[in-house]
Amino acid sequence: MPYPFHTLDVFTADRFSGNQLAVVMDASRLTSAQMQMIAREFAISETVFMLQPDNPAHSAKVRIFTPGQELPFAGHPTIGTAVLLAELQSQSNPGMDEAIIVLEESIGVVRIGVRRKSGEAAYAEFDTPKLPEVLSAPVSHDRMADALGLAPSEIGFENHRPTRYTAGVPYSFVPVRSLEAIARARMITPYWQGPFGSDGAYLYCRETVHTTAQFHARMFAPDLTMEDPATGSAAAAFAAVVHRFDDLKDGTRKLLIEQGYEMGRPSEIYLEVMVAGGLVRQVRIGGRAVRVSSGVLEV
Repeated sequence: MPYPFHTLDVFTADRFSGNQLAVVMDASRLTSAQMQMIAREFAISETVFMLQPDNPAHSAKVRIFTPGQELPFAGHPTIGTAVLLAELQSQSNPGMDEAIIVLEESIGVVRIGVRRKSGEAAYAEFDTPKLPEVLSAPVSHDRMADALGLAPSEIGFENHRPTRYTAGVPYSFVPVRSLEAIARARMITPYWQGPFGSDGAYLYCRETVHTTAQFHARMFAPDLTMEDPATGSAAAAFAAVVHRFDDLKDGTRKLLIEQGYEMGRPSEIYLEVMVAGGLVRQVRIGGRAVRVSSGVLEV
């Protein structure tokens, strides 16, 4: 049976950069096993399967799969799916430059604002459905360094030290001393399980390729997708890391995170953190997306 699909590059304004996404339309007849098989076939970070929403007032119900497993939430599928639906809606309403897309994800209902302007890649942003939560402390610097091919002295900078947080998907956050060191990092498979388990390892440093960015990041997750060029769910949890170590004051702080450069797929993730009463009260993720291809999948 044929299923229409589209692919997009997300967290970028340029095709063939950013994080790849496949969206399979009208997927209600597919079983979970078939969805996982199709995600393996696409072999990119995530594949979204579009279903009829439980609430007819919502835009769609979606399920998100990596090549290895289903996720309750992910940033670039949320951004990319919203941009795609807004573009498809605009075909019947050409003057529609702004749209609100409401997606039912496993983690909950997510509302995404999409802005479109002629000649530019569409921009989408959403408030995360779950605020960051701290998890148990990670293991020693030495074991992390062994798993990443770095020296223990290259783990940590200023007052930043390794932590674990989740905003729907758990990550170990690893501060790395320099851009040069983060570029050398790699997965050393025999040592990986001990320090990271099933977590993604989100490496970050203050030094950046572009002066417009505040942080440079890489994300490794052998159980999901090896290295990921742009990780919105990690950026959502990273809001708590920045608040913790940079002592964010009450108010709203806007940050730009660059990622994917070591993979040849530069990405930009916009992170907005609202702090009130000394606590993170709201996290917003934003980014651009461009459609790359459309086709029909035979199942």
